[in-house]
Amino acid sequence: MSKLNELTIEEAAKQLRARELTVRELWDACEAAARAKNPELNAYLEIFDADEVAITAAQERIDAGDASLLCGIPLAIKDNILIEGKLASAASVMLKNYTATYDATVITKLKEAGALFVGRTNMDEFAMGSSTEHSAFGPTKNPHDTSRVPGGSSGGSAAAVAGNLAIAALGSDTGGSIRQPAALTGLVGLKPTYGAVSRSGLIALGSSLDQIGPLAKSVADAHLLYTAIKGSDARDATSIPDSLYPAKEVRKVMRIGVPRHLLTEGVDKDVNAAFTALLEKLSDAGHTIVDVELPTSAHALAAYYVIMPAEVSTNLARLDGIRYGHAMQGATLLDDYIDSRTEGFGKETRRRVLLGTFVLSSGYIDAYYKKADAARSVLRAEYDTAFESVDVIAFPTTPSPAFTFGEKSDPLSMYLGDIFTITANLTGMPAISIPMGTVEREGKQLPVGIHFTAPHQAEEILFAIGASVEKVR
Repeated sequence: MSKLNELTIEEAAKQLRARELTVRELWDACEAAARAKNPELNAYLEIFDADEVAITAAQERIDAGDASLLCGIPLAIKDNILIEGKLASAASVMLKNYTATYDATVITKLKEAGALFVGRTNMDEFAMGSSTEHSAFGPTKNPHDTSRVPGGSSGGSAAAVAGNLAIAALGSDTGGSIRQPAALTGLVGLKPTYGAVSRSGLIALGSSLDQIGPLAKSVADAHLLYTAIKGSDARDATSIPDSLYPAKEVRKVMRIGVPRHLLTEGVDKDVNAAFTALLEKLSDAGHTIVDVELPTSAHALAAYYVIMPAEVSTNLARLDGIRYGHAMQGATLLDDYIDSRTEGFGKETRRRVLLGTFVLSSGYIDAYYKKADAARSVLRAEYDTAFESVDVIAFPTTPSPAFTFGEKSDPLSMYLGDIFTITANLTGMPAISIPMGTVEREGKQLPVGIHFTAPHQAEEILFAIGASVEKVR
């Protein structure tokens, strides 16, 4: 029998309603596990004390027959999502003392559902990274092998769920920052359609790319969390009404597009073999595998690493030690700015701010940024064309399993790990990563994931194919 902190949302909700478990018992199990294991994993930057009022209220709602399956469920929240009265540092010295003055919309929705919050999770500083090595407060470790990274930037949320320090979690995804750590820790991770979930109260990295989404132990749990947090929001000008896109048909058997031309190089052989084997199982279950061509995807990584830093440099401009953030006093006003940002920002953040400032500068914006934005439009059109003949497009989520700390010290090698996930952010389409098995490294079995992209507002298709994967793997 599973320990209480190892339950899924569905399992915990069922036991709560059957009076086999109390909210207090579930909370105590998760909090105890978090406090016991966090010194090793560094998944949380802060573990919250029990909110007695919220725990009592959740139990009363369940006893009264509350229909919300999230009521009483302990969740982990990424440190760039605001919770009123709690620190929200985005894992940066720049915001280490910032206390949120309001709730992010997703937090408001989760509070209304009766969910509880175990703590705020570690991340790459301002969500810039793919390993959670770039946190100002130390790296997070992968529960499957603590010598390896959990992925990033939502690595703390992934480690908290995979290590059973919470039942599920929220992260944010700018170029794969939910799906990549989900794959490397054996979880389900969803990046919703751009605008389907409000970004109000999310500390921005790339405003045209960021989305909040769930990390969970099952597709059903991810579905529950997504349903709770989605919806238009007057406080977010980029949020969209659910009626903007017509409902997509969810087929019992699906046409799965595979761009094999993108899988010939750079993917570890055993990861590719696991991907191929899972596709064969899906084919045996009745789904159709279709080859598709996405030629511009070969250039998506380059386009992303022009657009994203440009948006970073804009979003972080206000963090200058004068208006917001960590403040240093220099001999001149210019020294104030330089010293505050040099000490407040880590190396990777400074790198991306400088790159973004360069590509937006006079004389270079046409050569770089505008061309990258044009490539983005072409990529979106290619995907739209592909979806005329297939329901989803499949990749391995990552080219390799979790790597060891320091293995990808060269920034370019780190960036290449995003090759299969960034297109969903560039196009605004939803995507999901689902565990597809394990591969062996140095005597340990490490998780890897399969990645599906679907048309805008077609999350239900992703949940359906995800359920199929869980049945056949």
